[in-house]
Amino acid sequence: MLTVLYYIYQICVGLPIFLVLTILTALTTVAGCRLGDGHFWGYYPGKIWSRLTCYLFLLPVHVTGREHLQPGTSYVFVANHQGAFDIFLIYGFLNRNFKWMLKKSLRKLPFVGKACESAGHIFVDKSSPRKIVETIRAAEKILQDGTSLVVFPEGRRTFTGHMGEFKKGAFLMADQLQMPVIPLTIDGAFEVLPRTARLMHHHSLRLTIHPAIYPKGKGGNYLDELMQESFEAIHSALPERHR
Repeated sequence: MLTVLYYIYQICVGLPIFLVLTILTALTTVAGCRLGDGHFWGYYPGKIWSRLTCYLFLLPVHVTGREHLQPGTSYVFVANHQGAFDIFLIYGFLNRNFKWMLKKSLRKLPFVGKACESAGHIFVDKSSPRKIVETIRAAEKILQDGTSLVVFPEGRRTFTGHMGEFKKGAFLMADQLQMPVIPLTIDGAFEVLPRTARLMHHHSLRLTIHPAIYPKGKGGNYLDELMQESFEAIHSALPERHR
């Protein structure tokens, strides 16, 4: 009975309000970045939107490990990708000003694509080695003075709840810029809304922030070790059902 009531609530109340919030957030971000401080307007409207979304759909959120974050330090955050609510969990509750690394195709999304472009999020173009170099150079200009980067190195949401193989993009960028990497473990987003579902299930969300992995060298084996260490850290905080 409670499940049916939750479905009715999200269809009749949650989703209409969420749609309005999304449009207002996108418009506020675009206008704010054009008229004011892009560092502020490129982050805080999205953070508020994400928090309100979790509250709107009555999802409990738990965060551990914030003590691992040092003020004024820029990081490359890498997280497992369980579902659509990964975005709201990180954006709303990480409490760090950051930019997303996004697929180039997401620029075409109505309202959201334009807002992401205005906010300075990094769209990845993998069409050629030259484009990849340009992406790294663009990131270097943005990732300063405590502004960080968030990447889902699996590249797509899981179908099963289990982690997939990591792609090198985020780690190559961290390696080239010699930035510390912080692994993030997301748990619960798969239960809330897996990629094959149309309606949400009520479930808690948990974000675990792991200690930073600092660069030990550059290129070659160092890059492979960084990927492996990050994967193992994220995997270690997942419940048994997702290992």
